[in-house]
Amino acid sequence: MSEIFIAVIMGIVEGLTEFLPVSSTGHLIIAGEFLGFTGEKAATFEVMIQLGSILAVVVVFWRKMFGLIGIHFGEKPDQHQPHLTLLHIILGMIPAVVIGLLFHSTIKSWFSIQNVIYALVVGGVLLLLAEKFRPPVSANTLDQISYKQAFAIGLFQCLALSPGFSRSGATISGGLLMGVGRHAAAEYSFILAAPMMMGATALDLYKSWHFLTLDDLPMFAVGFVTAFVVAMMAIKWLLNLIKRISFVPFAIYRFVVAIVLYFVFLY
Repeated sequence: MSEIFIAVIMGIVEGLTEFLPVSSTGHLIIAGEFLGFTGEKAATFEVMIQLGSILAVVVVFWRKMFGLIGIHFGEKPDQHQPHLTLLHIILGMIPAVVIGLLFHSTIKSWFSIQNVIYALVVGGVLLLLAEKFRPPVSANTLDQISYKQAFAIGLFQCLALSPGFSRSGATISGGLLMGVGRHAAAEYSFILAAPMMMGATALDLYKSWHFLTLDDLPMFAVGFVTAFVVAMMAIKWLLNLIKRISFVPFAIYRFVVAIVLYFVFLY
């Protein structure tokens, strides 16, 4: 099978699933198995195409991103009114960064198909609980999210250290349970993803760089670009979709993926 074809398919899967609360890990495992693309090179490729997804977030939210570091285009936010700041992002990052650094080797050892299936199911249940028991919305927009809510969402993000849980699923669920509206929870999840994924991806890429050769460059470039384009479309699609529906269908879909993984790998 052509490596370019594999790169396109894997890039599409990564771009579609990275920011949806459905676990990109589970989908990449399934896609890699059906394409016969597994092993160290495949693992390094998956790390590389994640960078494409990260770039999509930066492009979609570029105004907010620049605003976080004090560079504003157009009207500056009123400093006397609530607005998203760099501290909101730092507070959201702290829990997972600390846990990730302290237990990096242990977390890596958790990776197995069985654990991914468990995480898919538990993450789906969390989404259902978040929709069922979420309190009245106190933050309808991204700028209304409080520091307390940002830190609490960061605590929920720690769940995503378990492979298959879904980082966006954990943070969006946390946002809903903390009184953040669906749209604002998703936006915060996406923006928080950029520095978190960039750090984790850079570390993984550094450790697996020796698996790459110049012959791999076309395949990796195609996968990167495909993931970038598809992720941009997926982000915009989800933000429009959740104005009309809840996250319950995504929870049900996670259960379906878990069943597929079970029958493909464990049955």
